[in-house]
Amino acid sequence: MTLTAATGRHHFLVALFLLVAMAATVGTALGFQHIGGFIPCKLCLEQRDPYYIALPVMLLAVVSAWLRWPGLVTRGLLVAGGLLMTYGLVLAVFHSGVEWAWWPGPTDCGAAVSAVTQDAGNLLSALDNTRPPSCDQAAGRFLGLSFAGWNAVASAFLAAIAFRGALAR
Repeated sequence: MTLTAATGRHHFLVALFLLVAMAATVGTALGFQHIGGFIPCKLCLEQRDPYYIALPVMLLAVVSAWLRWPGLVTRGLLVAGGLLMTYGLVLAVFHSGVEWAWWPGPTDCGAAVSAVTQDAGNLLSALDNTRPPSCDQAAGRFLGLSFAGWNAVASAFLAAIAFRGALAR
């Protein structure tokens, strides 16, 4: 099956948009962590995994559409990206529910990343003073949603774009 030029261009633009949007989403989370000082909890870190997997998949979809590989390849990659974002949506909704106390979170949920001291003499003191975030405490809310809530919105939006792009003829 041969793609028309318009369909190939459409798949290219969809894949490129998803690549940039996914990179911006996970980049924002990394920015809040490394620049803003927000220490992510275990569930926060798990929500990044679908993005880390989807980014190379979307890069491959961009290459596939650009080189006009069979349409089935590009569409399959877009579906894979949509499935990964759907999984991200499930993770984000779960984490949001834990934050709103709708259901319990994992019992081992504390920070997986902590600040590193530069002074070995203060290592024990730094460990004593570091309070890892709990999965059931939102670091903050913007327009009523936590980071997990906004990730649910982003994941749903990106999944919808990916699936719609894959189904476009």
